[in-house]
Amino acid sequence: MTNLDAYASQVVLLVNVASRCGLTPQYAQLEQLQRTYGNRGFTVLGFPSNQFLQELSSNEAIAEFCSSTYGVTFPVFDRIRVNGKHEHPLYTELKKTKDASGKAARITWNFEKFLLMPSGEVRRFRPQTVPDDPEIIRAIEANLPG
Repeated sequence: MTNLDAYASQVVLLVNVASRCGLTPQYAQLEQLQRTYGNRGFTVLGFPSNQFLQELSSNEAIAEFCSSTYGVTFPVFDRIRVNGKHEHPLYTELKKTKDASGKAARITWNFEKFLLMPSGEVRRFRPQTVPDDPEIIRAIEANLPG
């Protein structure tokens, strides 16, 4: 996995993704955000996880699926765990972020979203919130560099 310091000056939408989930079509919206704002200081970062038993078995298969099915151009990293004893340290920190209802807790499902702003602010959106939700779009646009 990459060091997030490389993205410190950007607006980042970090998402735990899965290839065989009812929410998988959100990949199309994530890619559209990447294409719309990617050259303006924004990126989507995808973190595949099989914690909900809906991800492909290899990083290569995940990469092929993302590319051939959704034309994904944003970075998709190797599979990680987002909850539990062997969760990735990144998610240990992200899960401290409260959602709109004021709850900070474990990842509830695939496609939970964290919007990281250059200011250090982090906003959390639960899986059912689509990537092109007006609230997410407003936050991206309000925090783009320059």
